[in-house]
Amino acid sequence: MAPGVTFSNGINDAEGDKNLFPLPSLWYVRKIKESKLTYGFGLYTQGGMGADFKLNHALFFPDKQTYHSKFAVMQGGPSLAYQLNNKLSVGLSAHLLYSGMEFQMPFSMPPSMLQGVINPMTGMTFGDMFAAPFEQGGLAYTEVTAAANMHELSTFGFAGKIGLAYKPSEKFSLGINYNTPTTLKFKEGKADMDMSAQMNDAFGKVVAGILQQNPSMSFQDAQTAAMGAFAQMGIDLSKGAVATYSLDNEFGLPGSLAVGISVKPGQHLRLGLDMEWIQWKKAFDRMDMKLSGGANPNINTMMGNTGSFAMYFPLEWKNTIVIRTGAEFDLNKKWMGRLGYAYGSNPVPAATVFPVFPAIVKHHAMAGLSVQASNKVGLNFAYEHAFKSELKATNPSKIAEEFSGSTSGLKTDIFHVSLSWKL
Repeated sequence: MAPGVTFSNGINDAEGDKNLFPLPSLWYVRKIKESKLTYGFGLYTQGGMGADFKLNHALFFPDKQTYHSKFAVMQGGPSLAYQLNNKLSVGLSAHLLYSGMEFQMPFSMPPSMLQGVINPMTGMTFGDMFAAPFEQGGLAYTEVTAAANMHELSTFGFAGKIGLAYKPSEKFSLGINYNTPTTLKFKEGKADMDMSAQMNDAFGKVVAGILQQNPSMSFQDAQTAAMGAFAQMGIDLSKGAVATYSLDNEFGLPGSLAVGISVKPGQHLRLGLDMEWIQWKKAFDRMDMKLSGGANPNINTMMGNTGSFAMYFPLEWKNTIVIRTGAEFDLNKKWMGRLGYAYGSNPVPAATVFPVFPAIVKHHAMAGLSVQASNKVGLNFAYEHAFKSELKATNPSKIAEEFSGSTSGLKTDIFHVSLSWKL
């Protein structure tokens, strides 16, 4: 798979790195002789993607920041199919699932997350100070940002499938399939948080405020006064604002229900149509995160904790309908061709779209060829193109200010090669 990603906002007009992601699969199917039972085993890549950018960010300018994601899901396990009668069959699968995830980019949160108390008499917190306007002695921030890197996240889960196939004649068949949802509980990953740029910017604002109130004061004296003000709030600037946390992360994979039909209008032509409902709304509503073990005293003082806290990343995806249609036709006794098209409504809302996870493509076109090289060996080739789709984020964005009114784009090319071998 070769995705192409783009992103633009007021200070960026960028194309992401040209990444390639292999999607391996392995299948074995065997029908028991003189039996209505067929069994098999499958191992395949269910999905995922990733993106890499170097982007400008107002807080870190002129240094470009890394924006990186990688999310992969593989599953495998046994399957059984049983022919209930001449027209109806049922199938079951029980699969073990493995997922790995990485995210790296500036992570923004509301100032209210800074719950450390500055003034016990008034209850004023660091969040209050960061959010208050200048005229009230605050720093006028609408968000607080850290350079964040989530890595070493992996987990196992379980997924089940059940399906029915009904074939009343040689020219018509009907199928229905249900996939169970899966909860992904990532444990004991790592999260690196660097708030140095935010602290430096806040320090600069405090120095500027002191100079405005004391025009005759030297810049060096203003810096000394600012350091004293931070020290009174329990912040030792010499200890920086960098910490590494143990990270637990939870969200899910959606359940889905699909119905499809196949018709054979002629001896050498087969047509198919299916529709799938995917329950993204429940699975990708938000990503819950629990961080623990942070040892930086300045971050802990501002957050008002001892290095452990919980937060979430909003996703708010919507349920989608995917419609697929295709044709399979015999070119001769050995060669077979295929053409297909799929449309899927976009699950990602404009309020939470961001450039390293823009699953926003709608239209796919496919073409393929198969050749029966011998009585036992077949080769299959296919190409799938997801046409570029762009989505403009709302203003404001629910992710971060840098994404407000921005535009994220995605297109994808997928190349398939497979070998079938009849034992």
